[in-house]
Parts: sequence; C-alpha cells; structure tokens
Amino acid sequence: MATATPTPTKTPVDKSRGSHSRHQADDSSSSRSRFEAYNRLQAMAVVFGEKLPIPEIVALGGQSDGKSSLLEALLGFRFNVREVEMGTRRPLILQMVHDPSALEPRCHFQEEDSEEYGSPVVSASTIADVIKSRTEALLKKTKTSVSPKPIVMRAEFAHCPNLTIIDTPGFVLKAKKGEPENTPQEILSMVKSLASPPHRILLFLQQSSVEWCSSLWLDSIREIDPTFRRTVIVVSKFDNRLKELSDRWEVDRYLSASGYLGETTRPFFVALPKDRSTVSNDEFRRQISQVDSEVLSHLHDGIKGGYDEEKFKPYIGFCSLREYLESELQKRYKEAAPATLALLEQRCSEVNIELERLDSKIQATSDVSHLRKSAMMHAASISNQVGVLIDGAADPAPEQWGKTTEEERSESGIGSWPGVTVDIKPANAILRLYGGAAFERVMHEFRCAAYSIECPPVSREKVANILLAHAGRGGGRGVAEAAAEIARTAARSWLAPLLDTACDRLAFVLGNLFDIAIERNRSQESEYGRKTGDMEGYVGFHAALRHAYNSIIKDLAKQCKQLVRHHLDSVTSPYSQVFYENDFHGSFGSSANSYFRHNQASAGSIWFELSDCGQVSHDERMRDQENIPPENNARQKTPGKGTEARDVHRESQMTVPETPSPDQPCDGVKVDVGPRKRIARIGNRNPEQLMKVHNGGSLLFGNGDCGSRSAYTEICSLAAQHFARIREVLVERSVTSTLNSGFLTPCRDRLVVELGLDLFAVNDEKFMDMFVSPAAIEVLQHKRQSLQNRQKVLQSCLTEFKNVARSL
Repeated sequence: MATATPTPTKTPVDKSRGSHSRHQADDSSSSRSRFEAYNRLQAMAVVFGEKLPIPEIVALGGQSDGKSSLLEALLGFRFNVREVEMGTRRPLILQMVHDPSALEPRCHFQEEDSEEYGSPVVSASTIADVIKSRTEALLKKTKTSVSPKPIVMRAEFAHCPNLTIIDTPGFVLKAKKGEPENTPQEILSMVKSLASPPHRILLFLQQSSVEWCSSLWLDSIREIDPTFRRTVIVVSKFDNRLKELSDRWEVDRYLSASGYLGETTRPFFVALPKDRSTVSNDEFRRQISQVDSEVLSHLHDGIKGGYDEEKFKPYIGFCSLREYLESELQKRYKEAAPATLALLEQRCSEVNIELERLDSKIQATSDVSHLRKSAMMHAASISNQVGVLIDGAADPAPEQWGKTTEEERSESGIGSWPGVTVDIKPANAILRLYGGAAFERVMHEFRCAAYSIECPPVSREKVANILLAHAGRGGGRGVAEAAAEIARTAARSWLAPLLDTACDRLAFVLGNLFDIAIERNRSQESEYGRKTGDMEGYVGFHAALRHAYNSIIKDLAKQCKQLVRHHLDSVTSPYSQVFYENDFHGSFGSSANSYFRHNQASAGSIWFELSDCGQVSHDERMRDQENIPPENNARQKTPGKGTEARDVHRESQMTVPETPSPDQPCDGVKVDVGPRKRIARIGNRNPEQLMKVHNGGSLLFGNGDCGSRSAYTEICSLAAQHFARIREVLVERSVTSTLNSGFLTPCRDRLVVELGLDLFAVNDEKFMDMFVSPAAIEVLQHKRQSLQNRQKVLQSCLTEFKNVARSL
C-alpha cells in the first residue's frame, strides 16, 4: 500500500495518558461511536448475507509468517491462536473494542446464523477450543476442507485498539495428513475471494528471511492488488534479519525494498517476543514494548552510521503498525459513512417493500380470485416460454440446459432404436440442444434409423405358403401379390417399434422443456423486474402444474402413436395402392433414384453438420450422419420395368400341374392360372425337364438345375422393393407431418388451454388444495419472520449511522 506517514491517533495504552483537550475527547467519542456502528453493521452483514462495502482489514500470509503472533499482540493478550491456526479452515473476524473498564479481556462469540452474541468467554484455552470446534462442525456438515463462512469474535479490553481484522487461514504448499490434496488451492481461492472487494485493506505478512525476489505469496497478492494501493505489507521477525546487517547502506537498501514494491510502497518492519511460555497479560505487553525498543536501539547504535530515521522510523516497530492500522481504519470509516448511510436507507426501503409483498402474499392465501388470477398468469407465461423454446431460442444457455443425442438416449431410458444394428449418428449429435432444435434432431435420427432397415430375409417355406395360396385364388399376379404380402408383414413387424420409439423420444424432448421454461421465465422476471403471477413458495401449485404438463405430453405421445400406427396400417393394407402408383409400378427404377436423391436432400442437406469435428471424408459422412443406403442400391426395379420384370411376367404366364407346386421350371414353361383345370403346355421342353415338373422338381426355388433366376429370388427382390416403397411413403409422406402436427402444434397453440382445463376448471375447494397446504404457509411465515428481523436490525443500524453522520 502506498502508505503515508501514519496519523498519531493512538489508543491509550499503559503509559501515562496525560490530559486531553475537550476537542480530543469529543473526537475520541465520535470515533468510538463510529466504530461501534460499523461493528454492529458487520455482525448484521455476516448473519443476513448482506453485501455491504464496510471498510475492513484482511490479514493474509503463509502459515509460519507470524500472522497469529501479530493478532495476539494487537489484542494485548494471548489465547493460543497460533496453535488454533494450524487447524482452522474458516476466516475469523476479530472485533477489537477498546473499553477502559475491561481490565481483563471479555470475549463473545457471535452465534451461528444469528446476530446475537453468546456469554463472555474468559479462559484463553476455551477461546481456542470454541474456534476449533466450530470449524470442525461446519466442515463436517458441508463436507468440505475449507469454508468462507466466518467465525465472529468480539474482544473488549482496556489494552486493545478499536480495530476489526478478518484473519484468514494461512497459505500452505501441501495439505495436512488426512486433508484432500486440493486443500492449498481451496485456501488460496477462498482468501483471494475475501481479499478482492475494493473496500478491504490487505494486511500481508512475510517473514524477513524471505527475499522479495523469491516470495511465494507476494505474486498472489499482486494478482489481487497489482499496485499495492490498498495493501499494507508487514515484514515479520525483523530482528532475525537485523543481525545480518552492519552498515547503513545495507539497512537503508533493505528497508526501502526498492525495485520490488515500487517507490511509493513502504513496508512495516515488526519483531515480537519469541518467548511462548505462559506469562501474564501485563508481562506480554511489556515484552512487546521491550522488543520495539531493542530494535530501534540496535538500528541507532548497532549499525555503523545508523539509518535514515526521518524516512524509515515511522515504519519500524509494532507500535507504529498498530497506530497506522487504527488511524487508517478510522479514516476509512469516516470516508465511507455517507455512502454507507445511503446504502442502508436503500436496503431498508427494499426490505420494507419485500415485507409488504410477503404480507400480501400471506393474506392472498385465503383470496381465491387473486390466487386464480396469479396462477393463470404464471401458467400462461410458462406456456408462452415453451412455445418460444420450440420455435428456437438460446436462453438459458444450451451448454448447461441442452442435451446431446447420447444423453437423451441414456436419460430417457429408451436406448437404441429397436431392430437397428448400426450405430445411428445424426448430424449435430454431440451438440447440446433443446426445444425445436432437439425435436428436429430426433426426427432426423428417426429417418436415419428407418432407412437403415432393409426387408429381412424370408424362408422358402413362408414364400411357398404365400405364393401357392395366391396361385390357388387365380388371377395373373401371384408372384407380385406374394411379394407385396411379404413386404407388408415385414413393415408392420419392423417399422412399428421404430414409430413408438420416435414418439417416446420426442415426448422426452418436450418433457424437458418444462424446467427450461421455468428457468427462462425466472431469468426474464429478474432481468426486467416484473412478476407474471407471483407463485413463489406455493409448492403444491408448482407440483400440480408440473404434473399437468407431463400428463399433457404423455397424452400427446399416446395420440401420436395411434396416428402413426394408423398410417402404418393404411400403407400396409392389402387395399393400399402405393404399389401400383404410376411413379412406382410404371417406372420404379427412375422413381427409386428420385426417392434416394430426395431422401438425401431432405435428411441430409437440411441438417447441416455444425459440430467442431473438422473435415471428414465422404465415406465417413455417409456412414456416420445418415445411414442411408448407397446410391447403387437404387438399381432395384419394380415389376413392369427391365429384364427382371419381363422374367416375372413370363413366370406369371406359366401353366402348372393340377396340384400347384413350388417346384416349377423357371423359364419356357407358361402357367395358365385360372379356375379351369390346368394343363401343362410343355412346348419345346426336353423330357428331362418334363419329368422334373411332374415328379416334384424344384426349379422354381432354384435347386441348381436351372441357370436362370428362380421365383424365390424374384419374390425376395420384389419384396425388398415393396418394403422400400412402404418405408418411403410412411416416413416422407405420413409420419413427419403427423408428428409435427401431433406434438408441436398443440404445444404452441393449445398448451395454455389444456393446462387451464386441468388446473382451473375445478371448484374453489379443490383449487385451494394446491395453496393451503400447511407446509407452504409455514414457509411463507418463516420467510416473513426472517425479513422482520432483518428490517429491525437494518433500521437500528440506520439510526446509528444517522447519529454518526451528524457528528462528522
């Protein structure tokens, strides 16, 4: 700290006080009143957590740098604080009050979480025990190694100054045995937090054996106060270093600390008694004065040429430091009094307004109309926030409130997509999203999962059962109808679970919006200072609102499942015309290419990859993002197009024996399917083939005797094409629009109505069940009592500071 020559306004000590003028007596009285007012204000701030810019001194230093000895010297008596410091991990606020009538120290500890002080503690060992026990109890309760919550001790004594110091745990390099390894970092972080407020004076101690250039903790202090403008640096154990100095130039160079602390920063140099044996308080104070005299005598007589007394004497000795600290704190108190008075008036006004609001709230617990209005406003505000989040918002922070795809799968309990063996990785899977963005990502993930499923293989027995049954009913479309039936069955079995999973995942995304909407609403109320229906403290109402919202989302999910199942049933119905539409039956080859291109455009290009994963190869993008079948799969064709279609047409024209058999030749033999008796027209077949036809040969199902395609292979190929068509129609034409209109439209347009019907369309008696719970009223009354206590203490402090202001 750029310290000026201290003002000599020393608190009376053992020496003869002499006579004081009336002006000096009045000034001493006003200083005492000012000091008492700030002490009461400080005690109140500790209890109620008030952030008040009270001038305070914060003592900092390493664990063995003499901080504890300095505190005992300031108090004027010993209470084993040196031993306590090794075990304490909480700040200690020492309120020293000069009381000429207190010939023996009277110490009071402020009760935890109360502004009241306990009974006087006289025994020095008891003081140390209280500090240790309170520290251990709090750390056990909070399960931490250090705590910033201070212990407040008021010491009244005839031989201590009017001074308040916040003693902090000493810096350490290594944790003690049994403590967490990060304890040194925790202590450093806590001390920096205590020292950061600009209204606090930093009292930094460092023992004289440490060179300025190698100081471990000086850099930490410089981080808090770069210019040492509000820092008082104290070099402790100065008598040890003094033995190494012999010439004036050495002493003056060391005392100036030039080159390390700046030209305007003057450290204090202090030595204290080393004898730790039990002595009386009077003897302890005598030893302090004796050490001061010995140091000054050695500098004057023991150093060759002496030292620059005019420049350095005000900064040497404990008495000089005490005078400076007391005068500096009193000066800060006087300077801060007007601002403190204005702040107290503001806080009193705020507490009064809060108390009035709470009184109205308690009174409103019996006013049904007021509660209905407030509850409706709150529900409408939450509904509006849900709509905003669905339409796209980035507040609150997605990094905190959003979820990745993996987190959604895990927390929803749904896991992977049923029937899908590949790892589905939609675009932006690693980004934390919520609301409409998360909804669209799940929709994209559903498309990827659906297109990753192909028509499963079917056994020859199943094909034979379906094909021969169709052949028996006549008509010319036996093979095509069999393939369609296989595709319909596969679609119902494999796509139905995907639809249910998609509805459940989307319901989970929308269910998460409730907490996000609450946070967004709270943030906006705090930012703009408005209350859209003050429902704070009504636990029953909030629980009912949450339950109603979750029920609405659950009902929407159930309805959407029924709708998409209906679409699945429609598209897989035997009467569905999806297989015979022009864009499918007439030219499936071109339609397939168009379909895959459309899928890639709709499921790929719309979903830009925003993850910060650098450039990836084309293969990786195709594999990780969309799981879409490769373009060459689009070569599949439907009946009526290409060579395969012509083969199927020929097979459908074959004439079969009277008893249909799956073992029919695959080319050259026509089947005339009809109600009349079937006659095999062999044509130019050789006798070998004819025998195989009549003897149950298996040419139809490809037993290896025929080189061309069998009907089994043809039917499987057609079934895969039909399955792809069902999947396309279902995903692109039906499901997407249904899920959007089934989930998002109600949440945007009808959520507030649905919540209102659930919560407010009830009689007054049932409605009041949400508000008159004893627990809720008890919480409000407890908060009111706490505010009344705060109001009382603040008003008392305000009155004291008004009296102080009049004497300035």
